[in-house]
Amino acid sequence: MPRKPTYDREDLISRARDLFWQRGWAGTSLKDLEASLQMKPGSFYAAFGSKDALFGLALDRYARDGLARLQQLVVARGPIGALQQFALMAISNPAAPAKACMLSKTLLELQAHQHPLAQEANTHLLKMESHFAALFRQAQEEGMIGPSHSAVALARRYQSDLLGLRVSAEREGVDALAIADEIGQALGRL
Repeated sequence: MPRKPTYDREDLISRARDLFWQRGWAGTSLKDLEASLQMKPGSFYAAFGSKDALFGLALDRYARDGLARLQQLVVARGPIGALQQFALMAISNPAAPAKACMLSKTLLELQAHQHPLAQEANTHLLKMESHFAALFRQAQEEGMIGPSHSAVALARRYQSDLLGLRVSAEREGVDALAIADEIGQALGRL
């Protein structure tokens, strides 16, 4: 009778996410994963199948966690307040292994190699853009912004600003908090 695994799969995926987020796909070796997850090679392959499979699970976790934070903010602050606070949260989490977005880092790293994980990252980015667009539509319905704006165009611009903000937060000498504040102020003027 096979033994039941003694590890917490969700915890392992979260730890792998953090390692991949910090180092990227190419910068994270199987030995790094085995050491970080405290797994022997056989256990690793039995649990996840491959580095790519685990990376896909880590991308999914990253995207789900980001969406959950956004949804909590919507409940607490409404659509525009949520978008304003989300930009600030993206760069001010001291526990995050990196400030730059894991999805955009993956897309940039792997797209030139036509790696399937680049497409997965892009799919997650497109889904997030659609959530942003839904919030802009909600803000229009609630009279917070005018109907002349395209919710899709606003979402694309917001996502672009957010990704740029996150890269800026990685740079020395850049006041990313001031940039986040400017993004929030621009949203308030719509």
